[in-house]
Amino acid sequence: MSQSVSLQSLLDSLETLPGVGPKRAALIAKACGGPRILDLLFHLPDRIASRMRISHPAEAQPESDAVLRVTPIATRSAMSRATRRRYVEVRTAEEVTLRFMQSNLGWIEKLLPRGEPRWISGRIRPEGDGWSCISPDVAASEEGFPALEAIWPLTEGLKRAHVAPAVMAALKRLPELPEWQDAPLLAREAWPGFAAALRALHAPEARPDAKPWERLAYDEALAGQLALALLRRRNREAPGRALAGDGSLRAQALAAFGHEPTPDQAQALAEISRDLAAPRRMLRLLQGDVGSGKTLVAVLAMLQAVEAGAQAAIMAPTEILARQHLRTLEKLSPVPVALLAGSVKGAERRRVLKGFADGSIPIAIGTHALFQQGVEFHDLALAVVDEQHRFGVAQRLELAGKGEQVDMLVMTATPIPRTLQLTHWGEMQVSRIAGKPRGRQPIATRIASAARLPEIIARMRQALARGERAYWVVRAITGGEHDDSIAAETRFAELSELFPGQVGLAHGELDMELREGALRDFAEGRTQILVATTVIEVGVDVPEATIILIEQAERFGLSALHQLRGRVGRGSKPSSCLLVHSEQLSERERERLLILRDTEDGFVIAEEDLRLRGGGEALGTRQAGQVQFRLGLRGEDEAAAQRAANRQNALIEMAAGDAEVLLTRDRHLASPRGQAARLLLALFDKQDAVRLLAAG
Repeated sequence: MSQSVSLQSLLDSLETLPGVGPKRAALIAKACGGPRILDLLFHLPDRIASRMRISHPAEAQPESDAVLRVTPIATRSAMSRATRRRYVEVRTAEEVTLRFMQSNLGWIEKLLPRGEPRWISGRIRPEGDGWSCISPDVAASEEGFPALEAIWPLTEGLKRAHVAPAVMAALKRLPELPEWQDAPLLAREAWPGFAAALRALHAPEARPDAKPWERLAYDEALAGQLALALLRRRNREAPGRALAGDGSLRAQALAAFGHEPTPDQAQALAEISRDLAAPRRMLRLLQGDVGSGKTLVAVLAMLQAVEAGAQAAIMAPTEILARQHLRTLEKLSPVPVALLAGSVKGAERRRVLKGFADGSIPIAIGTHALFQQGVEFHDLALAVVDEQHRFGVAQRLELAGKGEQVDMLVMTATPIPRTLQLTHWGEMQVSRIAGKPRGRQPIATRIASAARLPEIIARMRQALARGERAYWVVRAITGGEHDDSIAAETRFAELSELFPGQVGLAHGELDMELREGALRDFAEGRTQILVATTVIEVGVDVPEATIILIEQAERFGLSALHQLRGRVGRGSKPSSCLLVHSEQLSERERERLLILRDTEDGFVIAEEDLRLRGGGEALGTRQAGQVQFRLGLRGEDEAAAQRAANRQNALIEMAAGDAEVLLTRDRHLASPRGQAARLLLALFDKQDAVRLLAAG
C-alpha cells in the first residue's frame, strides 16, 4: 500500500464532504486549524458530554452535564467586572440563572423567549440562593440532547450541528491503516487501533476511558520523536573536520583561571572535546543554570579549535554580554581575541576585520555583526552561540555559513526540563552543568507585599549608602488604560525623585545606544539603581549588584524570575532578591513564589514551572510552558489538567526511546512496521523527516 494512495482520502479538502460548501468549509477549517479532512479528524472533542436528565436543579451532579426543563422569566445585558466584556443573563422560574458570554441580547431572547419552556444542557452549579449555568446548549425539546455526545471546540458562526455531520462523513473516509505501534506496547497499554480511537472519541457509543485519548497522543509523540531522531542521525553523520588539538592553549587558560573545572564542567568539556575531535559536524547544546560556568567551557572549546589551526567565534545577543565575554577571554586566552559589534567603528573595525580575514585574530567575539555581509574568516571551524533562545535558527546558520563544515555549540542559561529537551531541542546532543562554580554567593530570597514598599525603600537607602547597587524590575514599559502593571518609566520617575542622579533606566523600546549606556553606567557605578524590564534577564554581569527587587513578581514565570535573580550573587558580598507581590495574591500565585524562595536549583524550578503552567507557551523567546500538541492529553479542571500533563510527559519519554529503538533495528524504515511508521510521519506532516529517509 503506497503512502499517497493510503492517505489521499484524508488529504482531500473539507469541501469534498457532503453538505460542506465553501463558506462552511472555511469556518470548520478555522476551528480545526486546516482545510483537510485529516485536520477535522484531528480536531478532537474537548470532552464527551454524558447528560443526566433531572427534574430539579438541586439534582445536578458536580462537573457533570445535566438536561433540565426551564422557563425564562427575564433577560438582560450585563458587563463582567473582571473581563470588562458584555454578556447576556437569563433568569428562569426554576431559579437557574443562565449566562451567555456574548452581547447579542436579541438573539438570546429569540432562543429563550420569556414564558415558553425550553430544555437546557450544561453544568449547573449552586450560586447564592439558586443556581447558575454558563453558556448552556438550548433545545425546544428533550430529544435535542442525546445521552452521550462529543463536544468539539467551535468558532464564531459555527455550530455543533454543522460539525457533527461533517465529522461523521470524515470518519467514513478513514481507511484502515497498517499498525505502526509496537504490538507488545499496544497489548501492555490496552490501546485501541488508530482508526478505532478516532471513532471512539468522535462518535462514542459508550463513554470512552483514557485509552483512545492516550493512543492518539502517543501517535503524535512518536511521529515527533521519529522526526527528531532522523534529524539527529543526519547531524551525527554529517561530514565535519577533526579538531583535536594538543591541549597546550587550554592548559595555559586553566592556569590563568586558577581553579580546576567542577565535575560537571569537566564532563561537559569531555563531551564537547570528543565531538570536536571526531570527523563529523558537532551540534551540541550546553545548558547550565545561572552562574554555572558555561563561559569557561566555551573558552576551552574555542581554544581546542585554535590548537587545531582553525578559528572560533562566539556570538552574544547584546553588546554588553559580548563585552563581558571579551573581558573573560582577554584574561584567559593565550591567543589574540577581538570584538566586533555595532560600536566598533573606523580604524579599529578595519583592524578587526583584517585580523579575522587573515587569521591573525583566531578568536572572534561579537553580536549579530559577526554574520553580516563583509565579515570574512580565514578558517572558521567552531561557532558558539550564547543565549541561543535570543537568536533564530536562520541567524545561527548564517554564522555557521562563514566557514566550511563549522561545528556548532549553543548555550543557554535557561534550565530546560527533560520533556522540552525531547521536543524543542531534540536535534541536538545535550551537555548539562548542574552545579555552580566555587565562590558563588547564596542569594537570600524574600517575599513581601507591595504594602511594604515604603519600608523596603528605606532599607534600600541604607544599602546604597554602603555602596551597594540594586536592580528594580517591572513588567511594563509604559502604563496602559486597561493594564495595571507597574510601568518602568513611572517607577524610574518616582525613584529619581527619591535618589537624584542615582537611577538609570533600561527597557526594550529604548534606543540601543541609550539602553547600553544605562547598563554601562550601572556596571561602572555611575548609577546605583537600575530600573528595568526583563531586558536584563540575561547577559548582565555586575558583581557589585547585591539587590534585585522584582515588582508584581506573581505575574512573571518561575524560570524568568530565576533568571532575573541570577543577576545578583556574582560578587563576594551576600545578595538578596525581593519578590514584591500585589496586595491580593491567590493561593496558586503564592505557591509559585514559595518554590522560588525555597530553592536556587534552576532545574527544579524549571520542572515546577512546567508542572504548574501545564499546556501553554512553547520554549522560544518566552522561557516557560509546554509544547503544544494537536492530540495532546487535556483535563477539564486544574487537577485533571495536571494529571494529563504528567501523563503526556511520560508518553513523550516513551516515544523517544521507542523511536531510537525502531531506527536502530530498521535504519531505513523498510520493515512492515517501518513502512507503517512512514505513514505516521506523513499523517503528522513530518515531510522533512520523510525526505531525510528518501535521501538515505
